[in-house]
Amino acid sequence: MTSTLASDTVTGLAALAEMYRRMRLIRQFEDRASRLYRTNEIPGFLHLSIGQEASAVGACWPLDERDVVTSTHRGHGHCIAKGLDVTGMFAELMGRRTGTCQGRGGSMHIADPRKGIFGANGIVAAGLPIAAGAATAAQLRGRGGVVLAFFGDGAVAQGMFHEAVNLAAVWRLPVIFCCENNHYAEFSPAADQHRATLADRARGYGVDFARVDGNDVVAVASVVGELVAGLREGGGPVLLEAETYRWHGHYEGDPERYREPAELAEWKARDPLVLLAGRLDPGRVAELDAEVEAVIDKAVAEARAAEEPAPETLHHYVGVPREPVPEPPEPDGEVFRTMDGVREALEHELAADGDVFVAGIDVGAGGNVFGLTRGLAEKYPGRVRDTPISESAIIGAGVGAAMAGLRPVVELMYFDFLGVCLDQLMNQAAKLRFMTGGAVSLPLVVRTQFGAGKSSGSQHSQSLEALLAHIPGLTVVMPSTPADTYGLLRAAIRDPNPVVFVENRLLYGRKGPRPRPDHLVPLGRAAIRRQGTDVTLVSYSKLVHDCVAVAEELGEEGISAEVIDLRTIAPLDKETVLRSLAKTGRLVVAHQAVEQFGVGAELAAIAAQEGFWTLDAPVLRVGAAHTPAPYAPALERAWLPDQERIKAAVRRSVLG
Repeated sequence: MTSTLASDTVTGLAALAEMYRRMRLIRQFEDRASRLYRTNEIPGFLHLSIGQEASAVGACWPLDERDVVTSTHRGHGHCIAKGLDVTGMFAELMGRRTGTCQGRGGSMHIADPRKGIFGANGIVAAGLPIAAGAATAAQLRGRGGVVLAFFGDGAVAQGMFHEAVNLAAVWRLPVIFCCENNHYAEFSPAADQHRATLADRARGYGVDFARVDGNDVVAVASVVGELVAGLREGGGPVLLEAETYRWHGHYEGDPERYREPAELAEWKARDPLVLLAGRLDPGRVAELDAEVEAVIDKAVAEARAAEEPAPETLHHYVGVPREPVPEPPEPDGEVFRTMDGVREALEHELAADGDVFVAGIDVGAGGNVFGLTRGLAEKYPGRVRDTPISESAIIGAGVGAAMAGLRPVVELMYFDFLGVCLDQLMNQAAKLRFMTGGAVSLPLVVRTQFGAGKSSGSQHSQSLEALLAHIPGLTVVMPSTPADTYGLLRAAIRDPNPVVFVENRLLYGRKGPRPRPDHLVPLGRAAIRRQGTDVTLVSYSKLVHDCVAVAEELGEEGISAEVIDLRTIAPLDKETVLRSLAKTGRLVVAHQAVEQFGVGAELAAIAAQEGFWTLDAPVLRVGAAHTPAPYAPALERAWLPDQERIKAAVRRSVLG
């Protein structure tokens, strides 16, 4: 489909002049940035889009304040075309406090979600699942919002491209996936990267396809305008290919040995600014050039004069500060199960807040592999969604929807599948608030589960919380009781930060008293499950119950163990642990995760650094052996920590 739409909004002289001004602003911004980089005034990586101005301006031309764009590491033009101020952009590239992202993002991560600019992205194709999430938010809100997701031809080789387009097709999302085909994926010609065309791929996904001359801004604006109008009326996703060319190398400093000068000269003869200038009065073009030059000069001067971020602000924007939540009273209702706690927490928040939605593999019609969400899809149509088996798209859609102001709860079926989608957690959810200088919050919950001990093997048994706890910006929760599962999950859904909520599937049937509906458990605060005076025994999740059993048994031997349930792994409640250590003088940490480099190691370091003078014995750890999880029951029993190993460690700590 190629559009020949012509209207005054695209071809009138005022529109043509404004398009030219925007393209000239991008060209001059990029040219000045290149010079600033050469004089070391821009300290970080720089990827320029000179030559591609028409695709950016034309694609953004039909958009308004309802709409969202996601971008790439070559994203300055997209940001300017969507209305970002160049003064703040220059300051951002220079690492100044007045930068768009307060110096936290730089060129590759420049964004302003408040303007619908969800960001340039240093990870190829990572913006596409985020775009699907933003489009989900637009679809659920029903206000006609549209998402435009820019990507380069090299991104087509990424799994995230496939997952995002497929999810958008399945959910029929209002999103345009706009490929700026500039003929090179970093140093490689596009012909060396792919064997199928985008048109072929679109047919495979069952989505519409459009192609346009990416150097003709009027053609791009016309085609995208028609596509946007269709999406506002309920149309589904589109793959758009805009053929264009980048004049500079992949990055500033690129020696460009991979292309011939004649090829570049041929494309420069098709300069999009020259093409459009030919449709305007030369005097008007000169006026616009002078106007833009003055804007750029002023912007650079102001950015140069701006101060750098103060070192004492280093920790700002890692997360949104939490409102204090009091510890709730002990539940005393009828007996219910952990699995009931999960379902009731989800149902409570779905009923209380229209911005909450649930998505994941088989969480809708199937009611989750463990039956935890059974019936919710029927009760909340459109807000409890089945997804394809596409972990990166699931988490990325959660990120994009959270950036758009919803409160998504997305499910990662097994904790072990974390590696499949780690980028969307580690490089997107955890960092976007920081990289945007606090311009966005990420009220995202990722529910997942683990549980060794039933011969699930090496890829379905892992306790990987230490990996996530090492990533600044993520909250990691691992409850042990039915009531805490309910209260912590509700708190996580209401929290403005990304939370990974890790359940133990072997606890789903565990019973305990049902809390009141308003039961909320504070994130980041441990609970003392048993008072003691001789040794502090710290654990979380299922192993807490083993620790309590061990403490009761050792109490009969005259050893008084205080048992602490961390509940939240990150942030770690070290104050509760240190207070207990000051009382007992001894510390033993037990967890199902592999012992080395785990939560126990972190607590041992805290005890050595901040509780050294209260220690009467070495800190001891009890964890899984340093091997993958075995399948054979005999080997799995040898691999896992159990009550006997915990008991032996406590005795060794107290008795020597």
